[in-house]
Amino acid sequence: MTPLEPPRITRPALHKRAFRRLVEFRGFQRVPVQQYRSRVRRLYDGPAGAMLMLASLVSLHQPLIGRMLRKQNFDLGRFQSILDVGSGAGQILGHLLKHTHPEVQIVACDLSPQMLRRARQSMKSRQSHGETRPWYIAADMTHLPFADNSFDCVTCGYVLEYLPEPLPGLAELHRVLKPGGSLLLAATEDTYTGFLNGRMWRCRTFNRDELRHACAQTGLLWNRQLWFSRVHRFLKLGGILVELRKEETAE
Repeated sequence: MTPLEPPRITRPALHKRAFRRLVEFRGFQRVPVQQYRSRVRRLYDGPAGAMLMLASLVSLHQPLIGRMLRKQNFDLGRFQSILDVGSGAGQILGHLLKHTHPEVQIVACDLSPQMLRRARQSMKSRQSHGETRPWYIAADMTHLPFADNSFDCVTCGYVLEYLPEPLPGLAELHRVLKPGGSLLLAATEDTYTGFLNGRMWRCRTFNRDELRHACAQTGLLWNRQLWFSRVHRFLKLGGILVELRKEETAE
């Protein structure tokens, strides 16, 4: 009996693999986790952090997230307490202030103290008169300084890719979410543009199916996929954008 031949790699897949080997950032695989995280913090404490705010505007991520929230594709009106993880670039934080009631609690969290200072300065122009929101806390997303079940909603925009392994971060996001709470997660995808972004910003990329499996392992249910626009969906731009949900506890 003639043995089955291995599946032939199609030309697009072969090109993608070659492109990935050429440009994908793999620095997180070459050093211990804590050393890599320290490098990330130093990177964003420096000029790269200042550039990130501009990059979020040039890439249209910041205005497109605002458009999505304005159209209530992800309805913020459901929540009374929101944690924004990786707030430094302000690409989500400013929209949270704009599209929530002043009584809704908002906490901004970032690994880089300097990025938080930049966010605080940026948010001053967006705050209502006398508004004290948000609260700013410097913390690692794998060790969040909050009690279990603290927030109705967590937003996490392009931060998870700075963890060599996503499970510790996802587990923490699950822990601080209240049962029935929602997580708005954006992450860099393993596409051609994703590999280039990973090289530029020193981060990894995620395969959509693998990330979905990792979320399920931590108890985060993949509720629905979101897209910035039809063009983004067709061209696979903008990375992975998804709403996840923490299951309600049984009575």
